Amino acid sequence: MSGPEPDTPPITRILGEFVAVHPSCGWDASVEREARRTILNWLGCAIGASRHASVEGALAAIHELAPGAQSSVLGRDDRVDMAGAALVNGISAHAFDFDDTHLKTIIHPAAPIASAAFSLAEHSGADGRRFIDSLVLGVEVACRVGNAIYPDHYDRGWHITGSVGMLGAAAASARVLGLDAARTALALGIAASQPAGVREQFGSMTKSLHAGAAAQSGLMAALLARHGFTASERALEAKRGLLRTFSTKCDWTEITGELGKRFEISYNTYKPFACGVVIHPAIDGCVQLREAHGLRAADIEQVKLKVHPLVLELTGKTSPRSGLEGKFSVYHACAAGIIFGQAAESEFSDEIVARPDVVALRQRIRAEVDPAIAEDAADVTIACRDGRGLHVFVEHAIGSLERPMSDGDLERKFHALVDPVLGHERASTLIECCAALEEIKDLRALTSLARPAPQAGCA
Repeated sequence: MSGPEPDTPPITRILGEFVAVHPSCGWDASVEREARRTILNWLGCAIGASRHASVEGALAAIHELAPGAQSSVLGRDDRVDMAGAALVNGISAHAFDFDDTHLKTIIHPAAPIASAAFSLAEHSGADGRRFIDSLVLGVEVACRVGNAIYPDHYDRGWHITGSVGMLGAAAASARVLGLDAARTALALGIAASQPAGVREQFGSMTKSLHAGAAAQSGLMAALLARHGFTASERALEAKRGLLRTFSTKCDWTEITGELGKRFEISYNTYKPFACGVVIHPAIDGCVQLREAHGLRAADIEQVKLKVHPLVLELTGKTSPRSGLEGKFSVYHACAAGIIFGQAAESEFSDEIVARPDVVALRQRIRAEVDPAIAEDAADVTIACRDGRGLHVFVEHAIGSLERPMSDGDLERKFHALVDPVLGHERASTLIECCAALEEIKDLRALTSLARPAPQAGCA
């Protein structure tokens, strides 16, 4: 192991101590509110996707290992080992690409972090307060590390949700277990050797595997540390440690600045559309023009989009072949927005992607890069066949920090995802439980409601 270098703070030790000793609920009411919103959105996405083909495949593979029944698979009757549950719930939470987004880094924090902490907390009978604390602190670790290395790390091709999500999952799991500062730092060090995911996998089931693998790795890292498994004390910051291997940009102040005073979960956002977040401004603009002018696909000669460069880099698929690929096609997403007035999960099915009217409109959409346009903005112009020219500039997309989804929006989204799986009444009860999560004495009361079998109310 290499020795310390001048001007390099001991990041691994600092974060380990922070996670271990920061007071329970040691933040203001706005942070606490955002934690509950994050949990509600995560739970809805995980339950909603619990019958997705990626979940079915992952669960079939887990069952081949004949695991013990320790923790629940959300939205299903299945119970598997803790690490398997973290894996499957992480996949499920990310499968629809409908989960939360830390916009500064494009990390989707809850899928890896909440999935790991929840599986461990359920098995140990932890209370709701401990789960909330673990989530906030896990998000803090992952997103601060992301801040330090983004965008260089992402530009290299890493899927940052998986590649730093395992650090947040390890931190959250260590907090659930009550590890001391030294062992929490070890958990981070162990997790640092398990990054998951490259962007080439976008548009396939393996993208959601990145979130699940990060959850599983983080949970296992905490369990290993609990039992004395060792790692470098400088696994994150050393010359050949994780962060300098990941990125030429390593801004240590992004990790240490105002640590314990500013909380990254405060900057979490939630998706109104079930696809890559960089497409959201363009969809928003298309839906706005549709609603304002009563547009139908047959009315449209051409749609012209001016977008941030990242839009075509990530979502430039002109002819998606499946629903998963459609989530990475700005052309399909905007066509769906115009035809259906929304871009929820139902608009990203294989059938909708192949529907003739959707394909025809998709082929009349043109997108060009404008470096002056921000990531959460888009310029949308629609030329109509009757000669009208319609235009809107979306400065900030719905779901952004400037135009956040309201509590009511999140509850409606939750019902749309969960009602088909568990029914409206049980979905409503889960919303009530999430609102009073800190009062739940044993998280198994919540997981019992997140399964299809009929149960009593939350206690």
